[in-house]
Amino acid sequence: MHVLDTSLGKPASGVPVLLEFQSSKNWKELARSQTNMDGRVSQLLPESSKLEVGRYRITFDTGVYFKKNNTNGFYPYAQIVFEVLDPSQHYHIPLLLSPFGYSTYRGS
Repeated sequence: MHVLDTSLGKPASGVPVLLEFQSSKNWKELARSQTNMDGRVSQLLPESSKLEVGRYRITFDTGVYFKKNNTNGFYPYAQIVFEVLDPSQHYHIPLLLSPFGYSTYRGS
């Protein structure tokens, strides 16, 4: 994971991150962390944990980040839901963030 603040042109540090797995119709918390000074969460899951086939949701608490930086943001959080079809692949999910919008893509 990597969060970049496009309005400042720098990494977004201190963004709380929550990873969940969809089990039936409910979401189960797998891990919590926050971005480091480089805007990255280097390892959200412990090495002993492996991804499974299924749906995952990452919630970035952008409200905390913007408040800490004295910025009024429109979105209090950004959620990204994605599917893992092949757990042996690498999954990198960047978030490009500004106070009034965000975008994401599957990174390498």
